[in-house]
Amino acid sequence: MRFLAAALGILLILVVLWESFETVILPRRVTRRFRLTRFFYRNSWRAFQAAVGLFPARQRESLLSYFGPLSLLLLLSVWAVVIIIGFGLLHWADGSLQAGEARAGFFTDLYMSGTTFFTLGLGDVTPQSPFAKFLAVIECGMGLGFLALIISYLPALNQSFQRREVSISLLDARAGSPPCAVEILRRHNDEHGLEALRSLFHEWELWSAELLESHLSYPVLAYFRSQHDNQSWLAALTAVMDACALVMAGVEGACARQAELTFAMARHAIVDLSIVFRRSPKPPAHDRLTSEGLTALRKYLKDAGHILSDHHDFEKKLVELRSLYEPYAFALSLHFRMPLPRWLPKPERADNWQVSAWESSTAVRKAIRDIEGEKHF
Repeated sequence: MRFLAAALGILLILVVLWESFETVILPRRVTRRFRLTRFFYRNSWRAFQAAVGLFPARQRESLLSYFGPLSLLLLLSVWAVVIIIGFGLLHWADGSLQAGEARAGFFTDLYMSGTTFFTLGLGDVTPQSPFAKFLAVIECGMGLGFLALIISYLPALNQSFQRREVSISLLDARAGSPPCAVEILRRHNDEHGLEALRSLFHEWELWSAELLESHLSYPVLAYFRSQHDNQSWLAALTAVMDACALVMAGVEGACARQAELTFAMARHAIVDLSIVFRRSPKPPAHDRLTSEGLTALRKYLKDAGHILSDHHDFEKKLVELRSLYEPYAFALSLHFRMPLPRWLPKPERADNWQVSAWESSTAVRKAIRDIEGEKHF
C-alpha cells in the first residue's frame, strides 16, 4: 500500500512539473492528446459559462471577462495543491515524520508538505529519516521555484495582452465599434487613403503573427477579453480578414498584394488557434453576408468612392475567400462566446471614442462632424 502511495506521489509531482513546463516555459504548441491543463480549462470554462448564463444578458459579457484571470489563479492553485499532495503521499509512504512524541498520520504528512512547500518552517513536525529530510529540502526548493515561475509568468501574460489590445483600440477609429470591413475601406478613401490602408494591413499582418506566437505559447490569453463589450481580438481579426477579402475579391486600385499577405498571416493564426482549442471548423449558423447584404455592400462601397470588379466575379471570389476562414472564426466564436462582426455597420452607431457615460452620443457626433467634417466619421 505504501509503495502504491509513493508511486502515486511521484506521478503527481512529475505530471505537474511537466504541465507547468509546457504551459509556462515551452514556447510552442503542445500536440499531446491529453493534458491536465487543457482538461482543466475545457471543464472550468463550460462550468463558468453555465453559471454566467444564469445572469441577465446585459451582465454576461462583463462576467465572462473574469474567467481569464480567475482561471489562471485557480490553475496555479491546483498545481500547488497537487504538488503538496504528492509530497504528502511520499512522506506517508516513508512513515518517518514525527509530531511531538507521536508518529504522524496522513493529514500531518499533508501539513508537513504544505508548510515545507510554502517555506514556513514551523518546526512542529520534523522529518526523522534521511529520505524524509531529502524530501523536505527538495519540496522547499520547488516551492521557491514555483514562486519564481509565477513572478515571471504573470508579467509576460500582461505584456502580451497589452500589446494585443493596443492595436484593437487603434482599430476603433479606423473600423468602427464594433469593427466592420466596409468601414475600414470607407474610412480610407481620401487622398492618402490607399497608403494608409496599406499601412494598416501591414500592421495587422505583424499583429496576426504576434497573436499566433503569443497565444500558442500562452493559450490562456485567448480567454482575456477586451476593455469594451463590443470589441474582441476575434472580432478585430475577422473584420480585418473581411476587409482583405473584399480587396482581393476586386476593389480596384486598392493594395491587393498587402491584403493577400495579411490575409495569409491572419488565416494562419485563426486556423492554428482552432487546432489549439480543438474547435473543428463549422459553417456559420446564419450567413453573415446574404445576397441582399452583398447588394447593399456594393452600393455602400460605391457611394464611398470605391470601384468594384464585375458583379459575378466579385461575388464568386468573395465566397471562395470567405470559405477559407469563416468556419474557423465561427467555431472559435461559439467557444469563446465572442460574436463575429457584421459586414455592414449598424446605422447611426457611434464609435467608442465618440461617447462616454456622461455624454450624449448625438451631441458628441455632431460636434465632431462640425470640426472634422462628416466624411471621416
